[in-house]
Amino acid sequence: MPDFPQSMISLEEAREIVLSHIKALPAEKVGILDALGRVAASPCSSDIDVAPFAHSAMDGFCMSSEQLEPASADEPVDLKVIAEVPAGGTYESRIGQDECVRIMTGAALPQAADTVVKYEVVGIVSGDGKPGSVVSFTAPSAPGANIRAAGEEAHAGDVVLEAGDVIHAAGMGCLASCGVLEVEAFRRPRVAIMATGSELVEPDAMPGPGHIRESNSFAMAACALDAGAIPTRLPLVADTFEGLHRAVTEAAADYDMVITTGGAANGDFDFIKQVVADAGEVLMTQVNMRPGKAQTFGFVNGTPVFGLPGNPAAAFCGFQMLVRPALRKMQGYRALAFPQIEAAVTRDIRMKDTRRIYLRATYVKTGEGTYEVTPADNQSSGLFGVIQRSNCMAVVPEGGGGAKAGDMLTCILLDAPEELVV
Repeated sequence: MPDFPQSMISLEEAREIVLSHIKALPAEKVGILDALGRVAASPCSSDIDVAPFAHSAMDGFCMSSEQLEPASADEPVDLKVIAEVPAGGTYESRIGQDECVRIMTGAALPQAADTVVKYEVVGIVSGDGKPGSVVSFTAPSAPGANIRAAGEEAHAGDVVLEAGDVIHAAGMGCLASCGVLEVEAFRRPRVAIMATGSELVEPDAMPGPGHIRESNSFAMAACALDAGAIPTRLPLVADTFEGLHRAVTEAAADYDMVITTGGAANGDFDFIKQVVADAGEVLMTQVNMRPGKAQTFGFVNGTPVFGLPGNPAAAFCGFQMLVRPALRKMQGYRALAFPQIEAAVTRDIRMKDTRRIYLRATYVKTGEGTYEVTPADNQSSGLFGVIQRSNCMAVVPEGGGGAKAGDMLTCILLDAPEELVV
């Protein structure tokens, strides 16, 4: 069997190794609705002024602001309503000194008008407020009041979306108003996910003696989907070098990333390190973290391969700390790490393990604006339910000292987007 690195490295070193070898995928042109949440690979520009004309921000009456300069509660200014402009309509004629135009929200502002007074503060002297009526104004109205200027959103040729920007829901409206219906976005990575282990059966099967239902691939596929990737669960792989070698090399030829779970440690039937080393190159095998010490990363035929542990919490922790940042970098995201806070732990933590410990935990904000974190009682690495009920991972530093109630621990926020600034 080929050699591979066996020294244990820090999580920071592991992340640096991973991210230094990962590049963004090529861009593809997609419709704007299909680009939601993705990263723009090239800038987008408006083809017109947005809005293309000055328009009213509300229902009211428009005129020249000079007409209302003398208006007061004691001496109101009365104006004749000579026309009405609905949304989609225009009024091109002159507005006299004693005249005004009724205008609807979104309607183009007549050239002779530079202010709009909202309907609710205008008095009706005669008529119903429509053309032919006389209305009364008791205060001046500043130029530009209640008007959205032409080009307020963008001018023709302006860049409205920069390369590297994440395209959010509001961006859809902006792009559409600028005439941009397709954008170049970094391609979403296609990820092959396979669980290894001769003891595994599919979830729809009833396990026999010595067998368990496979669940890791479903959780990892969900993690990949949540990271923006396109996951595919591949068939279960038995604990043989030949079978895993064939499955990994075939997947590496068809996908942008391969993720395996199980067989990452040093047992007689743990083969992922040997497979990656034989078919390509192994860059790391052990990380100073618990759960998740056994973390294989390398390349097969130019495709990144992650060999995660078989224990659910170890696989989950490895995915969030190493695989997710890699998937985000492949999609062009700039923010690659979950936000972190400092929180006071609510109870003593006794740990003899000298590795850095990632406790499944729940943080809350106190009435004083500080944070408290409570680790789950059961920290077994074989449980998914504990992770489901947690919203963070509380980090106990390496060294084996544990922590006392009230100590401040760094908490990695699993329920917050990477872009969040805390």
